Amino acid sequence: MEKIKFATVWLAGCSGCHMSFLDLDEWLIELAEKVDVVYSPVGSDIKEYPEGVDVCLVEGAVANEENLELLRKVRERTKFLISFGDCAVTANVPGMRNMIKGADPVLRRCYLELGDTTPQLPHFPGIVPELLERVSPVHEVVKVDMFMPGCPPSAERIKASIEPLLQGEKPVMQGRDMIKFG
Repeated sequence: MEKIKFATVWLAGCSGCHMSFLDLDEWLIELAEKVDVVYSPVGSDIKEYPEGVDVCLVEGAVANEENLELLRKVRERTKFLISFGDCAVTANVPGMRNMIKGADPVLRRCYLELGDTTPQLPHFPGIVPELLERVSPVHEVVKVDMFMPGCPPSAERIKASIEPLLQGEKPVMQGRDMIKFG
């Protein structure tokens, strides 16, 4: 049996969803027997998102040009994309900067008004990604095949969402245990 090409991506978020993924503990060994992890910020140093990914969990909101570019590439190269966690599903905490209305006011507030000793705007093209004017949830930027809310989703929810995919089935995302936010 051919292994599923599996990936995880971390955009604008706290990495709590990835930490919850690691809480799968022993089941990670079973998962490793059924998937090839072809891209992930957890335990992988692969720099380029590969072609032909079967399943990808995308954590975090889309907040900067780097997030946007990576997400578009992920969607183009992935068969089944899962919006993974509340930041990916709703923009959640990263989206709070939308209240300030635009990238420039956010940068001015953070780096000039609240700057301690040497207030200055960060501008290092190629090093510091440019902020987008608005933080967006994943589905506002690309087509999403499944939503897995939670902040973070529990290990049990992650397993219940991934396990059916390993058998070629779509998970049933119903009931409080599977769709509760927060």
